[in-house]
Amino acid sequence: MPTISVNQNDMFELLGHTYTMGELEALLLLVKGELKDIDPQSGELRIELKDTNRPDLWCPEGIARQIRYKTGRLEAGTQLRCREFAPEHRILVEPPLHAIRPYIGAFLASGVAVTEQFLTQMIQTQEKLCDGYGKKRELFAIGIYDASKLAFPVHYRAVAPESVRFAPLGSDEEMNLAEILARHPKGIEYGAILREHALYPLLQDERGDVLSFPPIINSRTSGEVRVGDQRLFVEVTGMDLEMTFHAVNILAYNFQDRGFSIEPVLTAYPYDTPYGRDVISPYPLKNEATVSCDLFERYLGMTTTIEEVQSGLAAYGVSSQLIGADTLTASTPSYRQDYMHAVDVVEDFAIAVGYDQFEPAMPERFTVGRLAPLTILEDGVRDALIGFGFEEVISNVLSNKAEFDGDALEISNPMSESYSMMRNSLLPSLLKVEAKSSKSLYPHKIFEVGEVALRDETDSHGCATQSRVAAMIAHAEANFSEMGSVLTYLAYLMGWTCSLRPVKNALFIEGRCGEILIDGKSVGIIGEVHPETLTKWGIKMPVTLFELQLTAFA
Repeated sequence: MPTISVNQNDMFELLGHTYTMGELEALLLLVKGELKDIDPQSGELRIELKDTNRPDLWCPEGIARQIRYKTGRLEAGTQLRCREFAPEHRILVEPPLHAIRPYIGAFLASGVAVTEQFLTQMIQTQEKLCDGYGKKRELFAIGIYDASKLAFPVHYRAVAPESVRFAPLGSDEEMNLAEILARHPKGIEYGAILREHALYPLLQDERGDVLSFPPIINSRTSGEVRVGDQRLFVEVTGMDLEMTFHAVNILAYNFQDRGFSIEPVLTAYPYDTPYGRDVISPYPLKNEATVSCDLFERYLGMTTTIEEVQSGLAAYGVSSQLIGADTLTASTPSYRQDYMHAVDVVEDFAIAVGYDQFEPAMPERFTVGRLAPLTILEDGVRDALIGFGFEEVISNVLSNKAEFDGDALEISNPMSESYSMMRNSLLPSLLKVEAKSSKSLYPHKIFEVGEVALRDETDSHGCATQSRVAAMIAHAEANFSEMGSVLTYLAYLMGWTCSLRPVKNALFIEGRCGEILIDGKSVGIIGEVHPETLTKWGIKMPVTLFELQLTAFA
């Protein structure tokens, strides 16, 4: 969970009021926060946030903003106040970036001198967002510059690694981009993001001065913000435009809360984006959900009127509009992008009201629980495979396009590209583990019992969840017969009548792949993995696998 450091005087200034530590701890419940430590000498507070869906709260500005709604110092629906767009404030994007790092959003912040305390918090926020929400800069990265040193328009270019030289932050020596990746600490840490590309992204101003080499490092000349700077240029480059704009919006609200005036910047793309070719940021992203009043009573066990619901939501910074006698649409400012279901609105209301306001109710029925038949079957399969000398692995049900091909289910609003699909097989999960285990002593024998999601037009949701088991053997002599004997003995212990039927599958070597039949019904596949597949995953040993579904036998 994210943990941030905050100066207590800075926090109280953002809150607009001085609180005792006890009062502050109570208010931190509004952000699912816990005060972990206090340094009485420096006044530093360490706050742990027990929610990863609200990156806007990973900074003192976001925490203070959320609390100010509840204390009446900020009204629900308060929007970002941007100055009128100036046509010269533009970023021009080059076509090759579409295949490298396609999106960028930016704004200008001015009117307040940067203080030492704000600079410290700004760097912390930048790191927390990039590392946590941006997946260590892979999905997006943030750059902040002294705007007085740059000339518009800014150019977002794709350049050859040896074609440009500049002095990066933390170095007095000029280096080209390839040298930065090889020698600079940040290049070594984040260089894998770009190494597969022939061209690298570069930000330059109209004079040709380098601003940064995103997502690696800023230039020392214009990319170093100092105490006393009064006009800043803030940009975010990324792989997903909505996520990029979300980060831009969080930062813009933070600067506004510090008293800065926000000036929008237009990005001109030579290719289509989800929001057009000429896009101004900060961008008013929507975060809304429709909810009926009876849902609050059903989930919270309390009777509420629509007026009470609206009042409670307003105390959490959520605007609401009636669209019927007992139904409303709830919406938040654009620094939040966490509404996935009407239940999320109910949760906001419950947090605003306070969980201590709900009367606990004892269960009215007493029942004796027992394991479901499917769970008993899964445990039996686990015990058998462990007895055969296999080790169990547990992988995420959510994955991405790079690992799962075919008809895998995509998530329409993923929080991260790394978890944008539901897996439809356990086999890629086992291959992924093997690909990272080449230095471990062979043979490797692993298995997984887990869920997959498949399309099912007969289901009301259009998909169905299936429990499966998959096993893998990897060593220099791994072959079909070895895994076949494991499958045969497993079927014997489970009381199944098992047979195999030849089948072709691109994952396996032709002639060494079989369809698994249990009691005459097709339930899985077994085979020796094709060398091309092994090369794709970076696996150097022969591998044999089987996978079969368990749901049908429960």
